[in-house]
Amino acid sequence: MKLRDVANIKNIESNNDSSESYKYISELQKDDEIRSIYKVTSKKLQSAKDGKKFLLLTLSDKTGTIRAVDWHNAETNDNNVSVGDVVKVQGKVVVFENRLQLNLSKDSILKVLSELEYDHERFVETTKRDVEKMYQELVEIIRNMENRFLRILLEKIFIHDKKFVEIFLKAPAALTVHHAYKGGLLEHTLDVVESCSKIAQKYSEIVDSELLIAGALLHDIGKAYEYDITPSGIVVTDKGELLGHIAIGVDMVEKIAKEIKDFPQELLVEIKHMILSHHGEFEWGSPVLPKTPEALVLHMLDNLDAKLSQFLKLTEKGEPGTWSEYDKKLGRRIMIRGEKK
Repeated sequence: MKLRDVANIKNIESNNDSSESYKYISELQKDDEIRSIYKVTSKKLQSAKDGKKFLLLTLSDKTGTIRAVDWHNAETNDNNVSVGDVVKVQGKVVVFENRLQLNLSKDSILKVLSELEYDHERFVETTKRDVEKMYQELVEIIRNMENRFLRILLEKIFIHDKKFVEIFLKAPAALTVHHAYKGGLLEHTLDVVESCSKIAQKYSEIVDSELLIAGALLHDIGKAYEYDITPSGIVVTDKGELLGHIAIGVDMVEKIAKEIKDFPQELLVEIKHMILSHHGEFEWGSPVLPKTPEALVLHMLDNLDAKLSQFLKLTEKGEPGTWSEYDKKLGRRIMIRGEKK
């Protein structure tokens, strides 16, 4: 893609007919008749009881997802589009099973768009915080470490490895669940480090502060290579699909530790244990349960930061004085404080 092409992307949508609203999913309301641009994140051709085919889709942009149904051109559209395509759709927003649904119009043949035919910002959200400031805070934390081996290990990864740093600063922390935006991994990592630092002070008689902070800095480094940001949003890389960020992170730490003369093997095992166990449960993806104080604290504060990020997202989307929509990941609705409008 040439520079002039990137500069012209935003003009493409604005040059279309003014009746085309191109609403974000978060802006959709019942009875809206819209024509807009979304990403296909899932699709399934199904049959109704009378044998009629219909296409069930999940459409998304950076603000959320919506279920869509095509009763009119199901087989044609199923053949035309693939999961991951960005498409132009037309339809009416209805409420079905207590949530918004987009029913595609009778003449809505899904048009797959090229990267030059839509604004990439529709699908890629960015942290609201200052990335450079967050990174400098992270660097200062590392340079103030008294444990020589931990400091050298962290400096090699977060300061001297310029290629990793470039990727890490832009990486999301997840595909959809929490901190799923550019710079999200840095933001999540720093917040977990700050929380761990405070807990370590409170429980200093049993928690090794610098070991815990090192684990907090390293626990998600594999996500820098697990996810990639494309013009149509966040995707899982081949490496991420095959290995996952836990295995990737452990491998990175092992390789760097080998470069450090006399790096204590006991210390390396404890760091690897924190990375391996930070999901906390077998069913959540950890191959081992937290078995040290530092591993337990890391798991709980990592989980807390992720959950509160989800609460914040639901609160920002909702109306004060109401309840959020049911969130599948949290397994609940949440109360949104404030006076009802």
